[in-house]
Amino acid sequence: MAKKPLPKKARKPVAPAKAVKTSKKSPASYETEIRRIDREILTLINRRAGLTTEVVQLQPDLKQAVFAPLADDELLAGLETANPGPLPSSAVRGVFRHIISAARRQVRITRVAYLGPAYSYTHIAAIERFGESADLVPVSTIAAVFEEVNRSHADYGIVPIENSTDGRIVDTLDMFTRLPLRICGEVQIAIHHNLLARCPRGQISEIYSKPQALSQCREWLSKNMPQARLLEVTSTSTAAQLARDKPGAAAVASMRAAVEYDLNAVAESIQDNKNNVTRFAIIGDDETKPSGKDRTALLLQIPHKPGSLADALSAFKRHKINLTWIESFPLRGPESGYLFFLDFEGHSHDPRIKRTLAEIERIAVRLEILGSYPRSEPLN
Repeated sequence: MAKKPLPKKARKPVAPAKAVKTSKKSPASYETEIRRIDREILTLINRRAGLTTEVVQLQPDLKQAVFAPLADDELLAGLETANPGPLPSSAVRGVFRHIISAARRQVRITRVAYLGPAYSYTHIAAIERFGESADLVPVSTIAAVFEEVNRSHADYGIVPIENSTDGRIVDTLDMFTRLPLRICGEVQIAIHHNLLARCPRGQISEIYSKPQALSQCREWLSKNMPQARLLEVTSTSTAAQLARDKPGAAAVASMRAAVEYDLNAVAESIQDNKNNVTRFAIIGDDETKPSGKDRTALLLQIPHKPGSLADALSAFKRHKINLTWIESFPLRGPESGYLFFLDFEGHSHDPRIKRTLAEIERIAVRLEILGSYPRSEPLN
């Protein structure tokens, strides 16, 4: 017997397409809600600032109360984690940095010398650590930053100490051998170099920047701007000024410089190393307490004979101390030998660090702790 054909499945009725929701609010209602939120924000930021000021006033040492890098970093890291967007973390960080810096200024003005001029990368690092309400004073050389702090003309100084592409900053390390100042904090900034100009890319005949910035972009510039002359100047800010004022000129500088000098970003993030980070040292006379995630800097001179350096470094291995950086410089004058700059994880008050330094001191000609301070993470 032939099988009966199965009945065709009935087709499900197709649901009508959902209409796209459109807001029924009028522009006036948006403005009303924005004004209401603005008033709420104004009330809250003033309450936050007032509480910050009261907390600072309760501290026995006002200078250290307004310079609290560990507390600041923990706060900003927590805000970054909690930030739901759409504002980027850098914008949120800037808002809170403004509030806290202005509140602290009500109690005590912090004067900070930095390697200028304004809108250089060192200036950006100073703003990140101290905020715009601090008294930020540009000086022309790294030596001048040290001198301002040493003479008590400034509470703190900020100078570059190391770059992930170019390595050590010689002038900074040299000044630590000359003046008795400490490292009491650090800032790490992700360096994004940009080609800035007022003319189109094809009309650029000269590119200005500081030597380190040109070096960090050399491959990109060689490949993409072979027709342009590379000219060294004292800072990225000076380069931006020239790009603003001189026809056919461009600068390698930060986006902050582009805004301040009214330049266009012809090309963004042109650094050859996309993970290009500069570490800046905060110098002063503070002694920071252990935080649990510290870094210690050391100046060391050992006998100039075979095995001396190996003997000193073996102490770090025995006590399981992570040595993160070492640099050497020849001694000045007729004496033979080298000075070593070392960074390692841990605080000088930690028992393991104390034992390690005691061992090294027995063989050292010179040993100076340049400071123990909280480690920071790179900021974009």
